[in-house]
Amino acid sequence: MTTMTETSARFREFKMPDVGEGLTEAEILKWFVQPGDTVTDGQVVCEVETAKAAVELPIPFDGVVHELRFPEGTTVDVGEVIIAVDVAPGSGDAPAEPEPVQEAVPEPEAEEAPKGRQPVLVGYGVAESSTKRRARKGAEVPGPAAAAVQAELNGRAPVAPAPSPVPEGRPLAKPPVRKLAKDLGIDLATVTPTGEGGIITRDDVHAAATPATPEQPAPAVEESAAAVSPAPAAAQGARETRIPVKGVRKAIAQAMVGSAFTAPHVTEFVTVDVTRTMKLVAELKEDKDMAGVRVNPLLIIAKALLVAIKRNPAVNAAWDEAAQEIVQKHYVNLGIAAATPRGLIVPNIKDAHEKTLPELAGALGELVSTAREGRTSPAAMAGGTVTITNVGVFGVDTGTPILNPGESAILAVGAIKLQPWVHKGKVKPRQVTTLALSFDHRLVDGELGSKVLADVAAILEQPKRLITWA
Repeated sequence: MTTMTETSARFREFKMPDVGEGLTEAEILKWFVQPGDTVTDGQVVCEVETAKAAVELPIPFDGVVHELRFPEGTTVDVGEVIIAVDVAPGSGDAPAEPEPVQEAVPEPEAEEAPKGRQPVLVGYGVAESSTKRRARKGAEVPGPAAAAVQAELNGRAPVAPAPSPVPEGRPLAKPPVRKLAKDLGIDLATVTPTGEGGIITRDDVHAAATPATPEQPAPAVEESAAAVSPAPAAAQGARETRIPVKGVRKAIAQAMVGSAFTAPHVTEFVTVDVTRTMKLVAELKEDKDMAGVRVNPLLIIAKALLVAIKRNPAVNAAWDEAAQEIVQKHYVNLGIAAATPRGLIVPNIKDAHEKTLPELAGALGELVSTAREGRTSPAAMAGGTVTITNVGVFGVDTGTPILNPGESAILAVGAIKLQPWVHKGKVKPRQVTTLALSFDHRLVDGELGSKVLADVAAILEQPKRLITWA
């Protein structure tokens, strides 16, 4: 969805679009352009993180970047203007004195907009609906940044302003810094400001959250566009570290709580000999028809689950709470839980039931690589019907997985280990794993859930059933 407005024949504004399904906000992770840079239609100008994924935003027109309305790390509502572009540079039709992006000193009364007005993020200009007048040309504008600009216009070197005392009353801080302090549980009145004019910075808030010794200050948390940074290092002697939960991790937490306390979960387990499946995997790796795709046990497990769903189609359904109906799905969008630096995400393979084994292998490989690189789109995570989570990669035997919201079942696959097993009347070392199937008991009863799990286990024990049962 492309969102833009025209401020004049020359200057056009690009608004934060809804990059997902009804998302209301996104955090700007990284700007790829700066004021003065030339941009072309379709060029990616920034990366944002929603509650579902990180998404790159392309600009829908050509021109020269005039203004970035928000700095990196700011959470912006959908519909807010994030960048202004000069689409006719050199025409001389410049707007009246745009305010600096980050240098202007905020005025306390401008930080909270009255009811009926859009909030003004200090330093980024007045919102369109605001009635506050812009300073007249040539009028004195308070603040060190404005003084420096005026000095430059007058042809003289700017004079460094003297540090301003911390004003009494409400502490000075930009809205993103206030939000950070709220997330960390820090009272701004207790924070010592280090910014010009007595402004509280992000570093000041982090310093208050994790006090450092005078000899070795605690490092500030840095946010990366490629991945969420690890937890900030605690200062020596610190007993607690607070980490804001936002973006994908916040969405995960909300979704899991909603799922756990909405759908009545039932989990069943089965331990199965997968020695023949492991032999099949080794053979497929040498098959010329599988050249160029990754072959692993997860591929056979995914195919086994698809066959089990085909034999028991009632398990592939969803619960419609509003209509009090069971919605039977005649397609399978197979979700694969993937651990990423931003948290757990569950992209899905669309119409997985229609894919051949080589096609399924290719789709799995692309899904995993895209997730690791942080390029999974919100659309790739929407519309899933059932999910597989492979906890075995962490050496875990099994678990009780929580349903992905809106889905009917999730299969957890444990570690495949060499264990003593009774095979043909004798105890022999065999490759063994444990499967766990959680399902929504409102639409999947014990018999149906048991049949699905038993079918998956039977296929993994005798992979030739992929042919005879398909």
